[in-house]
Amino acid sequence: MKVLETVLDLNRYLAPYHRAGKSIGLVPTMGSLHAGHLSLVATARADNDIVVMSIFVNPTQFAPGEDFEAYPRDLERDTELAAEAGVDAIFAPLTAELYPPGFSTFIDVVGVETSGMCAASRPGHFRGVTTVVDILLNLVRPARAYFGQKDAQQLAVIRRMASDLALVPEIVGCPIVREPDGLALSSRNAYLSPPERSAAPVLYQALRVARDAIESGQRSRDKIITMVEHHITAEPLAKLEYVEARNAAGQEAPSILTGEILLAVAARFGTSRLIDNIIVEIEET
Repeated sequence: MKVLETVLDLNRYLAPYHRAGKSIGLVPTMGSLHAGHLSLVATARADNDIVVMSIFVNPTQFAPGEDFEAYPRDLERDTELAAEAGVDAIFAPLTAELYPPGFSTFIDVVGVETSGMCAASRPGHFRGVTTVVDILLNLVRPARAYFGQKDAQQLAVIRRMASDLALVPEIVGCPIVREPDGLALSSRNAYLSPPERSAAPVLYQALRVARDAIESGQRSRDKIITMVEHHITAEPLAKLEYVEARNAAGQEAPSILTGEILLAVAARFGTSRLIDNIIVEIEET
């Protein structure tokens, strides 16, 4: 497996595969790999001839006071895990490779995809996400790029950008990978103290309670949201940030739930901000 640190090295590595018409799968990450990332690799490996993983802690998606400096970094460990999972090459550039001096071009998605949810508390976050993803897509020129459903709003934003800008790669969303107790895997789980780690599965528990209620016939959006809020706020270590219900178009779900519904939550446990979601399909009656 190759570890590439410069755009020039990346171009030289990929050139023969592009000339040969090989399909390339891109798995963008910020490192601190876990089983969720490796599930993306497994899907990319099955779909493509070559798998490239980027490892880059993107400074433009962190707001002032967020955890950019503290974000876990261990390239040696990540390289070992990626090689075992079947990654062909890692692109791990320095910041100046992607944001050279004088860089001043950014991509903003403006619409329902960047309203509410994480966008409300992280101004500029998705501007940084879309910009770096567009840079990576242009550099790697993959057939497909893979993202986790855990970051549901991010996935929706990237899909909107790809559609609006007529980008060639297929944007592939992959299922959430969870711990046995239901906690969605996240690099930020490493920040949790033992008591916080014990409390964190309350997010998925609350979502499951809501899903069960919907499947039992509850259709009131407000009652479902209140149900999730009460379940999470009953946990003393959880500081709830939001509960939202959205339809398949990314808009606030109707007052009477119908069709495909995304239930999404965010909460803080100590210094860790965790997100989770589930999708519920409501059949018409």
